[in-house]
Amino acid sequence: MIDAIQSHAASSLCNTATDASPWAQPNSLSVLSACQALDIARATFYRNRFADLFVDPDLDLRDRIQKIALEWSSYGYRRVTAQLRRDGLNVNHKLVLRLMHEDNLLCLRKQRFKIATTDSNHGLPIYPNLAKDLVLTHLDQLWVSDITYIRLGHEFVYLAVVIDAFSRKVIGWALSRRIDAALTLDALDMALAARRPEPNTLIHHSDRGSQYASAEYVARLKEHKITISMSRKGTPQDNAFAESFMKTLKYEEVYMTEYDNIADARNQIGYFLEEVYNKKRLHSALGYMPPAEFEMSVSKYKRTAP
Repeated sequence: MIDAIQSHAASSLCNTATDASPWAQPNSLSVLSACQALDIARATFYRNRFADLFVDPDLDLRDRIQKIALEWSSYGYRRVTAQLRRDGLNVNHKLVLRLMHEDNLLCLRKQRFKIATTDSNHGLPIYPNLAKDLVLTHLDQLWVSDITYIRLGHEFVYLAVVIDAFSRKVIGWALSRRIDAALTLDALDMALAARRPEPNTLIHHSDRGSQYASAEYVARLKEHKITISMSRKGTPQDNAFAESFMKTLKYEEVYMTEYDNIADARNQIGYFLEEVYNKKRLHSALGYMPPAEFEMSVSKYKRTAP
């Protein structure tokens, strides 16, 4: 309260107190005398006197950027710029980068230890990589699948996902304490129920782990006349779409959340996948659109095309 009164008094003296100089008015107070009388620092006087001269012209933009960064803490300046433009602001990405740098909003990612989730040392049939040179042109052309681990308080659980490579949308997922064929089948069955692909039109790509090479999983794919594709051994880049998604999931959800138990993990991860990742998160490969919105735009274009 005392500081506020002193600050107000200093502001009131701004029109009468001047720097000591040969040109000062005879009845004016010197800055030093005014500050000593109020027992305040001269910096307080100058801050009040010249406050209007130092108004940040980017104050409103900083506020918008900070709100986006608060909701999307892993967004870099490109995605923040895209979100600002979606909100109606015509802003330069270099300005956004500078402001985020000044406000310490640029995220830095640290390497985490990794648990192996692929066991390719088995005698099950292996299929060639058909996705390597595939040019994506439409939905349900290529599905990619993968498994990752998630640390809980005293255990690890495993997440399997199925993603449409064209739209980047998660169309199937399952969480379990066991890393087996049942886990991957649950994710696949969710995707099949959601999409119902036409026979002989879809390629399913995965690593060559035993879960995907199992007789049960292969039989389900063949039952729906889905062509099977697998990565080469020891070549994770062959499944780059899925690898990229898993990295996003870890940094934007898993590493930022403490799950009480597997039920809590299932609820929170499910919400992230279906409500945040699919419906809100901007993807640079999709022209900075969320997957669900991108799929709607593709469907609308197909309906209006001659």
